[in-house]
Amino acid sequence: MDDFLRGLPKAELHVHIEGTLEPELMFAIARRNGVPLRFAGVEEARRAYCFRDLQSFLDIYYEGAGVLRVERDFYELTMAYLERAVADGVRHAEIFFDPQTHTARGVAFEEVARGIHRALADGEARFGLTAKLILCFLRHLSAEDAMRTFAEALAFRDWIAGVGLDSSEAGNPPSKFKAVFACAREAGFLAVAHAGEEGPAAYIREALDVLHARRIDHGVRCVEDPELVADLAARRIPLTVCPLSNVKLGVFPALSRHNLKGLLRRGLCVTINSDDPAYFGGYVAENYRAAREALALSREDVVQLAKNSFEASFLPPEEKEGWINAVDAFADANP
Repeated sequence: MDDFLRGLPKAELHVHIEGTLEPELMFAIARRNGVPLRFAGVEEARRAYCFRDLQSFLDIYYEGAGVLRVERDFYELTMAYLERAVADGVRHAEIFFDPQTHTARGVAFEEVARGIHRALADGEARFGLTAKLILCFLRHLSAEDAMRTFAEALAFRDWIAGVGLDSSEAGNPPSKFKAVFACAREAGFLAVAHAGEEGPAAYIREALDVLHARRIDHGVRCVEDPELVADLAARRIPLTVCPLSNVKLGVFPALSRHNLKGLLRRGLCVTINSDDPAYFGGYVAENYRAAREALALSREDVVQLAKNSFEASFLPPEEKEGWINAVDAFADANP
């Protein structure tokens, strides 16, 4: 089954590129850039990846991202993720990046965007893995800062498919960013948003109604509002669920208590993703494996989750259909 899960064609729709920074690469880049780290070595860094909640994770996440300074760093970071993703059966990825994390430190937007874009182009040429890039606004910062970042992003319009919303959810409702999402929508960007992880179900409704999000990242607290659950199911609005992340950050006390299987049974378009795999203990195939074991997912459930991942993607309809057929063909060829 592990080989089946790894080989199963899938899309990954919820992965933060900064969250794929493994300690080994973090130390290598830090040495090259002369950036001091408070950890004595890789193992000490890994031992620090024990989080109480979202904020305790974000504190160390932003610290790790501080080693990234120039185009080469972002290229190496992205290429390292793509190599792991293709080994996990990912055939299409829609990747988040947080430019404000870097521009606030004096790193030029162009250094970030060019490094990631160049790696995505090389990754498609080398592995056949297609990708789209989604710019996320940091919700703990001001709406004005988000608007400035959006204005800067317009110079790279051809490289960025959509906008999203991440970082500290509590106390930062989606409606705070209504204006910048409206500008992005007018400019032709697709919209997604983190909601219903740390924040309440009402944030999911705001993301849909105010930001016009096409997809909800996490969304597991939708169950607090039965009408919302019914609406999500009826409209096939995808939820990009991250099982290992949810447990690591205390959203669920154990993976066996996760509501992913229940959401799937209720007809929602749920998908499995890795979120920040360098920090949460597993890339996408490991999330599939762990969820299958903890929730007693059937083979049919796993196949449906993979098909959902392509349905939920921003690929053109004919490409979605092709990949969904490829999932079925893989399942038929590997009984």
